[in-house]
Amino acid sequence: MKPALETRALRKSFGGLTATNDVSFMLPRGARHALIGPNGAGKTTFVNQLSGVLEPSGGEIYLDGIDVTRWPAYRRAAAGLSRTFQINQLFADFTPLQTIVLAMAQAKGGAASWWKPLGADAPTVDEAADLLTQLGLGDVMHARVGALPYGKQRLLEIAIAIAPKPKVLLLDEPAAGVPESEREQILDVIAGLPQEMALVLIEHDMDLVFRFARTISVLVAGAVLVEGPADEIARDERVRKAYLGESTEIGR
Repeated sequence: MKPALETRALRKSFGGLTATNDVSFMLPRGARHALIGPNGAGKTTFVNQLSGVLEPSGGEIYLDGIDVTRWPAYRRAAAGLSRTFQINQLFADFTPLQTIVLAMAQAKGGAASWWKPLGADAPTVDEAADLLTQLGLGDVMHARVGALPYGKQRLLEIAIAIAPKPKVLLLDEPAAGVPESEREQILDVIAGLPQEMALVLIEHDMDLVFRFARTISVLVAGAVLVEGPADEIARDERVRKAYLGESTEIGR
């Protein structure tokens, strides 16, 4: 079976700086994979290439066996690749319901008519409301997005990303900046995502990583230092050395 997502010798340079150094990566269907590494390791640069935000300097990217290396971001999204961002990119004056209706309309090729009265496409509105309820946002679906607690805004970003029912979801630090009291809900939502959806989590929080991941890749200086099952990565001496100051098993 073809992997959901694959890179072959992926490389990205900015002048004399190599941010992604010949990264070969394979994501099986339904995977729960974490990408970790110290600050400056190249994690976000790598994900930006996967999603089409950045064009690689070399190498190839395959989505469901199809070479998408030169595809723009919108075309990859239409083919089943979604992502979240470290910093939210929400419309503050929309409601969550309006936001998800727009995301669903866009996925169905109907974004040009998003401005119609909200009830004009009742099936899409019902589907959006169901999704928001599943993600714990049912009680705020009619509130102004800009007035929501930050944890709710991060949940809304996940809802936007999964609204098109992607094959692959890239989660770029979904709990970043979220108060401790709101983090558990985000963890529960991620754990409850459809099993057939392949997930990649980019995260610094090791507790979150080890609760989520079955497999982990460690990126250092733009290259994969080591990859393997989560328990093996937690015990790997090379990984502990990559995280200066770690003297015990990472995340344990």
